Amino acid sequence: MLQQTQVKTVIPYFHKFVKKFKTIDALSKSNEKEILKMWEGLGYYRRARNLLECAKILVKKHKSRLPRSIVEIKKLPGVGDYTANALLGLVHNEPRIAIDGNVKRLFSRNLNIEEKNIDFDKLIEKNKINLFKTKRNADLVEALMEFGALKCKPKDPNCITCCLNKTCKYFKSDKKINNIRNKMIKNKNYDIFCRVNKKQQIALTRNNQISFLKNFNLPEMKETNIKAIDKNWKFLINYKNSISNLKLNINLYYKFSNKLPPRYNWYSLNENKEFVPSFTKKILKKLTTLF
Repeated sequence: MLQQTQVKTVIPYFHKFVKKFKTIDALSKSNEKEILKMWEGLGYYRRARNLLECAKILVKKHKSRLPRSIVEIKKLPGVGDYTANALLGLVHNEPRIAIDGNVKRLFSRNLNIEEKNIDFDKLIEKNKINLFKTKRNADLVEALMEFGALKCKPKDPNCITCCLNKTCKYFKSDKKINNIRNKMIKNKNYDIFCRVNKKQQIALTRNNQISFLKNFNLPEMKETNIKAIDKNWKFLINYKNSISNLKLNINLYYKFSNKLPPRYNWYSLNENKEFVPSFTKKILKKLTTLF
């Protein structure tokens, strides 16, 4: 849940999720529709699907337990080096370090070397005797990530009060490396075309090629081309939306229609029993002003 998502956003979802699924066996008996509905609003829905599939595999093939082999763990859907090392450290207390952006920044600053010039696997292997003196490996894995997130922050790190500043080359150097990585923000202009009927329903389809919401329920959506807009469509509102590193400028159009195009279905504007992403929910809310 925390992947690309802030802790304060995740907390209520997490509490609700673990209350519903108290064991991995309980989770494995769920279905994608139920999981996605509980995940609604968090985004990055592939995480939810992978989590469900992992639970099913662990119950069926591993007696509901996490394997101790990193090779076996990485066979699970959506699990790479970072997640595998984090799990081995947190669950099995193995001497591991999960290399995420926070940990990379911490090591990079401590050495005062740009991240791109560091082979982190070799660095850990070379210094494993000093790094893994503790028997509290689970705490070490989490502490490194939290330290990077809360102390050695991307912007305005707390160097003065940092417990590592006596050995930190970044703190001591007059020529501090610039290792603050900024996402490339992409601006996109979209026209969204909503077919609605007098029953306060909207026509949505999964048959779309919008990469950031592919295969989710959406109205018709195209990159803006003012000249190509049919006069039958009425302009409703312009608004902004952001998804990850995308900044979207959206023009919302509508028309009343009782006919459904192929591969579309009617959905209620008010009773969202089916899973719809937050992106679509915002559209539904704006359309309710028509009634």
